[in-house]
Amino acid sequence: MNPKAERYKSAGVDLEAANRLVEIVKEKVAKLPQKGVIGGIGAFAGLYSLDLSCCANPLLVASTDGVGTKIKIAIMADYHVSVGVDLVAMCVNDIITLGARPLFFLDYIAMGKFNEKTFSEILDGITEGCKISQCALLGGETAEMPGMYGEKDYDLAGFVVGIVDRDRMIDGSEISTGDVVIGLASNGLHSNGFSLVRKILFEEHKLSLSHVPEALGLPLGEEILKPTKIYVPTILTLLNRGEKIKGIAHITGGGLVDNIPRILPQNCKVVINKKAWEWPPIFKYLQELGNISEEEMYRVFNCGIGMILIVKKDDEPKIKELLSACGEKCYTLGWVDRTNAEEERVVFVEG
Repeated sequence: MNPKAERYKSAGVDLEAANRLVEIVKEKVAKLPQKGVIGGIGAFAGLYSLDLSCCANPLLVASTDGVGTKIKIAIMADYHVSVGVDLVAMCVNDIITLGARPLFFLDYIAMGKFNEKTFSEILDGITEGCKISQCALLGGETAEMPGMYGEKDYDLAGFVVGIVDRDRMIDGSEISTGDVVIGLASNGLHSNGFSLVRKILFEEHKLSLSHVPEALGLPLGEEILKPTKIYVPTILTLLNRGEKIKGIAHITGGGLVDNIPRILPQNCKVVINKKAWEWPPIFKYLQELGNISEEEMYRVFNCGIGMILIVKKDDEPKIKELLSACGEKCYTLGWVDRTNAEEERVVFVEG
């Protein structure tokens, strides 16, 4: 071995391990449909052949995100597939709010010390997320960073690029009074609020991942590591059928309270009927265990709603029927109303 590599290894960076990880990536990507990708993994940059025949006036749409401190739970459980899915989901769910079809995804994985099992499981999740969202995995970066992260610690960042026709872009500008708000069910916590989740479960109540709360009926680790639901196939199905969606909001950090206003015109607010859906058990469990107010729950967690669609009232029955046919559990949550600058943009009512 090159003595310089030995010195680098003594400082905590293993170049041979890094090369082995590249081979793991190549092996997993080879099993993934890679429409549009030119060449393979391992070059200094990725190449993608852009087919513009789908759009008369194409716009590229990009987003980046991470998984947050849910990674700490994955490390505790020594199970890392779900956070790989989360990484893709958080990005592709963001660009689908504009009606954009994901084209390709890139990832960044920083580890305190290379671990083939951990890395392989993360890649399993990333490739699964790309497969679900019909998105190519174009490339990425893996860095071993001793001193920056603990030996078992790592962090993730994801990047996605998609495409949408400017004339079909969904930006919320057509939302108006009387439109209906439809909520698509989440798969649990998704990837938000985990600093509070960890504080309540593991700091304040000293629970373990194997603990089975009566309210949940399954181990805590299994519940809170459920991967974020990817809504891309469902929404693309609706758009490809020509259905009119006026606005889409991805319910992430900030919950219903902070995410819905991002798509509303200035003169509009949304009225949400709190009885329109029932919170999944994990949210009720955390609220009671952590003594969290309802107001804070709506702002920190998705409370069972992972995506919001705003549509014309006349289109509501057909849209809900199609959502159900796609396997989505959906609810009519409320309606759009007129507002002024002094009012809240999301108002909750009892029935």
